[in-house]
Amino acid sequence: MEQLLDRIARSLSKAKSLEELTRPLLELLAEVSGLESTYLTQVDLAKGIQHVRFARSRDPLTIPEGLQVDWGDTLCKRALEEHQRYVQNVPERWSDSAAARQLGIRTYASMPVRTADGALYGTLCAASAKERPQRPDTASVLEVFSLLIAQFVERDRLVHDLRQLNEQWTRMALTDGLTGLRNRRALTDDLAKLLAQCRRSRHGVLICFIDLDGFKAINDEFGHLAGDRFLQAMARRLEGALRAGDLLGRLGGDEFIVAGEGPALGDRLEDAAEALRGRLAQACVGTFLLDDRVLDYAGASVGAVALDPVSHDVDSALREADAAMYADKQARRNAVA
Repeated sequence: MEQLLDRIARSLSKAKSLEELTRPLLELLAEVSGLESTYLTQVDLAKGIQHVRFARSRDPLTIPEGLQVDWGDTLCKRALEEHQRYVQNVPERWSDSAAARQLGIRTYASMPVRTADGALYGTLCAASAKERPQRPDTASVLEVFSLLIAQFVERDRLVHDLRQLNEQWTRMALTDGLTGLRNRRALTDDLAKLLAQCRRSRHGVLICFIDLDGFKAINDEFGHLAGDRFLQAMARRLEGALRAGDLLGRLGGDEFIVAGEGPALGDRLEDAAEALRGRLAQACVGTFLLDDRVLDYAGASVGAVALDPVSHDVDSALREADAAMYADKQARRNAVA
């Protein structure tokens, strides 16, 4: 038993995945039990399916790894319900099991693998095509191994949950909570990447700065909740006007940024910027339904610039786009006056 414990300890120290833990344990279980096939299953109770995840077999009995069977027909389910851990006369005791007949199982041992909350993960099993008496240490080894596997499953789930939580936090840190667009931090990070990409490809960068004219008046007339819905609706309209690969983000308040790769340097960059500006400006004009009231929105101030990425960084690019937006805002005011 001391040698067995040493081998278990070595397996635990080396295992970085459930598979790396389980396969050596199946080898040890076969040695201790004297049964030719040992395997770990996973049970999906909702779908009524048992899946053989990892298996170790030798003649005359082979349990195929990856095998899926109807949970209701399994020996594992019968053993759980009848509290049987070791059965030497499977064909006589459970003659109604088609899976046992097809696989040729005569001796069967199992232990449920349960997570910390008591939920059934699966079963750790050993089987033989011959009738074999139970060896002294089989039951205790099955119990210890099933506990080790359950703990590893819990660890894997914890790691998975932590990774998902980290991804969620990362998304939240980079996402504008109101519109679901990139926030200022994400936008500046992605704009830096865009500039670097365009330096390598020798393409220009197009940047549009969008300021929603009259947004304060909308808030005052319709209320802040309606103003939030207006921002959300505007975000969706701007998304619909993007080209493939364009970036869209909300700087804050009523300011949005669109950026994307332009034509090769020297290839009518200004024309491309003006085309993008016109498309985005048109997307901002139209009718919005806010709290059962109709808003006919006349549009936003949109400034567009075409830049050489070699001579610009994020800050200077945004400054030029901001200046272009204010020029458009002044032109719109002059046109009204």
